[in-house]
Amino acid sequence: MKKQKWVKRACPICSSKVQTKVFAEANYDFDKLDSYAFASRKIPETMHYRLILCPNCDLVYANPLPDLKNLAEHYHEAAFDSSEEAHCAARTYAGPLKAISRNIPDMKGALDIGTGDGAFLEELLEYGFSNVKGVEPSTAPIKAALPNIRPLIQKGLFEAKRFKKNSLSLVSCFQTFEHLYEPLIICKGAYSLLKKGGAFYIVSHNRSSLVNRLLGKKSPIMDIEHLQLFSPKSAKAMMIKAGFKDVTVRSLVNVYPLHYCVKLFPIPKKLKLILIPVLKTIKLGYLPIPMPVGNMAVVGYKK
Repeated sequence: MKKQKWVKRACPICSSKVQTKVFAEANYDFDKLDSYAFASRKIPETMHYRLILCPNCDLVYANPLPDLKNLAEHYHEAAFDSSEEAHCAARTYAGPLKAISRNIPDMKGALDIGTGDGAFLEELLEYGFSNVKGVEPSTAPIKAALPNIRPLIQKGLFEAKRFKKNSLSLVSCFQTFEHLYEPLIICKGAYSLLKKGGAFYIVSHNRSSLVNRLLGKKSPIMDIEHLQLFSPKSAKAMMIKAGFKDVTVRSLVNVYPLHYCVKLFPIPKKLKLILIPVLKTIKLGYLPIPMPVGNMAVVGYKK
């Protein structure tokens, strides 16, 4: 990775080339990354590329960043050991489905982008959606999916052309937009797949949330995987530019097991590696803890 090509870019949402505001200078050491560096819900390394704050749309984005081919290889090879946490998150993300389902034309056709082991596909099926499918670039989480869910997952990066236009009532994408090379293009792709009245439902980190502002550069969102970080303003700007109407943003409170809370907490990694197995052994680690971890739900509709 040290020898790979670097790419410069303008703001990936509004195309502004004004780069006078540096949110954070680069801080990374690729030699310290392991097979979980590009995995979900890992122990945070708080490494990151050089981050620019766009004065126009409020997006924080990496510039320069590694080329797409190199990044795709890392996601393909990423390890996965967070099925428990993924299912906890999926239950939280299923909360807004009641409100969304009242506004969409029907519950026939749903796609989850960056679906991991398909935890949210399980929620969609239980809620009553039909013709459910997911897309996931990493091999390990697909292998971890339940036998009845695995056939619903297409391996690879999301490409709108692989799906029928105007055919879906819901497209979802959770904790993935920070990782995308061209987030606006993906947003427009989701728009093209939705029926009239269909909804695009995103969950992402809110960099301007209280917890992330308090933690600053020690926040878990300061991550080598993250090519951009959203605020409510920048997330809404992206949805509107892609064509979505009636865009809403709301905060989410996740419920995670205590051992995962420890994984996220800004204490030394060596201490985490001692505490987490102990907590799991005495079962206290599985105690569900409500956590305002700085996530936001963004929903827009195709009118």
